[in-house]
Amino acid sequence: MCKVIIFAGTTEGRELSEYLDRQKVSTMVCVATEYGESLLKKSDYLSVSGKRLTEEEMEQLFETEKPVVVVDATHPYATVVSAHIKEACKAKNTAYIRLLREETKQSETKSDLVYVDSVAEACAYLEDKAGNVFITTGSKELKEYMKLSDYKERTYARVLSSKEAMQQVMELGFEGKNLICMQGPFSEEMNYIMLKEINAKYLVTKEAGRAGGFLEKINAAKRLNITSIVIGRPKEEEGFSYFQVVKHLNEMFSLKSEPREISVVGIGMGSLAQMTREAEHAVREADVVFGASRMLETVEEFGKPAVPLYKKEEIDAFLKEHLEYRKIVVLVSGDVGFYSAASGLSDYFAEYKTSYVCGISSLSYFCGKIAKPWEAAKLISAHGRQVNTVDIVRRNDKVFSLMGGDRSVVRLMQELLDYGFEELLVWVGENLGYETEKITYGSPRELAALEFDKLCVVYIENPNARADGERIKDEAFLRGDVPMTKEEIRTVALSKLELEKGSILYDIGAGTGSVSIQAAQKAYEGVVYAVEKNAEGILLIEENKKRFQVSNVWAVEGVAPEALWDLPAPTHAFIGGSGGKLGEMIRLLQEKNPQIKIVITAITLETVSEAMQGIKELAIKDYEVIQLQCARAKKAGPYHMMMGQNPVTVITIG
Repeated sequence: MCKVIIFAGTTEGRELSEYLDRQKVSTMVCVATEYGESLLKKSDYLSVSGKRLTEEEMEQLFETEKPVVVVDATHPYATVVSAHIKEACKAKNTAYIRLLREETKQSETKSDLVYVDSVAEACAYLEDKAGNVFITTGSKELKEYMKLSDYKERTYARVLSSKEAMQQVMELGFEGKNLICMQGPFSEEMNYIMLKEINAKYLVTKEAGRAGGFLEKINAAKRLNITSIVIGRPKEEEGFSYFQVVKHLNEMFSLKSEPREISVVGIGMGSLAQMTREAEHAVREADVVFGASRMLETVEEFGKPAVPLYKKEEIDAFLKEHLEYRKIVVLVSGDVGFYSAASGLSDYFAEYKTSYVCGISSLSYFCGKIAKPWEAAKLISAHGRQVNTVDIVRRNDKVFSLMGGDRSVVRLMQELLDYGFEELLVWVGENLGYETEKITYGSPRELAALEFDKLCVVYIENPNARADGERIKDEAFLRGDVPMTKEEIRTVALSKLELEKGSILYDIGAGTGSVSIQAAQKAYEGVVYAVEKNAEGILLIEENKKRFQVSNVWAVEGVAPEALWDLPAPTHAFIGGSGGKLGEMIRLLQEKNPQIKIVITAITLETVSEAMQGIKELAIKDYEVIQLQCARAKKAGPYHMMMGQNPVTVITIG
């Protein structure tokens, strides 16, 4: 007795048999030939019969084995056999499932095909045509091709390498170079080689579905400009796909899904031509493919179940509902290691075996197109993230950036112009890898007047790039009548702040923005909020931003601590002016971030006293107090006199 009987005349039938064997479900597989029997490995859970059965013999088998369910996985053209199986199941009141081989859509072949209803009609079409014919319709119907007047000279038949098939076709006169006996599946490349070798002008095939190697034949013929004659398959009204059948059997026998494998595949630029062979292989072997819609369109011709999801949480939820899928592919654009959605997938899907398949990145593709080396370029992405491109362009002579969103390129060009970058050389790539691909070269002013697609990259050369120094002289700043922290004090204060590249700093009492500007250069991936109550000071901060070409300084007009309430939590704060509210500021800053680093400069004893009182009230233990006294030389006739500056107390908290 067995739980499942499978009539397996297709690849899907054999795969289902092997799946149930691995799941230890008692299964009998019925095939029609000894050769079909040889393809399946028997086990304790899998028995195989190579005998062709009549309807009466099927009923007897069902009576003896008493299966829970019968799966009809015979070939789409075996309509008589399917009818017998169905009637036998009805007679013995046995559950029947029809496993349908999914039909290939004509659009997936990307080619115009000649469709006929039968082999006889295909031969009639070929009779008045010249050129060799490659026949892949099987051995049983080869007799029809003998009606072609010159069939021995121009027809080449590929059949299974079974004794039965070879004997049958050789008796019809197909032998020697006109007979190819091989077992599939055949790759597109193998079909290409065979078609080219025999100098075929026509291919005759049945619409055997995606798993039957139909696309591999059609695509190979297309590459050689060979006409494909397709014998349309019989239409089936009821049945289920392979994965629907697997899911049904899992539920029926309470089976646990097999260990899953997730391949994260870099699809390259977006066209099939830019996919690597490894990426193609991963998709061909997949049970299901996830990705954005435009990516799924690229791999549509592989005929895999496609799900337009790309967020890991959504993919995970789908997979939990569909346990039948074992080999999973997640498509990402470009390369998996270059600002890719692939990041973090292996950790998120830790329960599965995860692998990564590299793709061609937009970086290497675009730089190849414009003949520019990219190893020395600064690589950034403004796609879905904040990035200080202005600062990066200022400090680097070569910059490559992914762009994203409407008018992102135009906005960047205008921003670069606002900060005085007139002499840049810029290349813009749109829709790379697609038919609408376009590359534009120009200056920021020229490009700011154009329109670009959302899918863009830019390559920027700055002949005047300069690295930031540790020192900016006081006279370099626009100052007006607004107070400014002197150069020596700035140097010490910035050293005490210990800013990192991604720091978020409040510069409270920013004045002209001298501390803000130097801090922004250090925290070039962060933000500096320059808080100033003086309207003239706000104007000077904006002017100094452009003078020093730093765009990550945000001028905030207002009085602290009220002006700080709605700002993002800081990592650092510099207080150069408190307006008598120093204790309130320290308290608010520590509430926003208990780990904050604060540096305070004080000229008056009252400010020092207020700071120390705040430290005491908040029970701050990690602090430091130093006092600086500077003097500058002043010429007095032939002599120099040292002119003392006001002593400044520097208090560091955290």
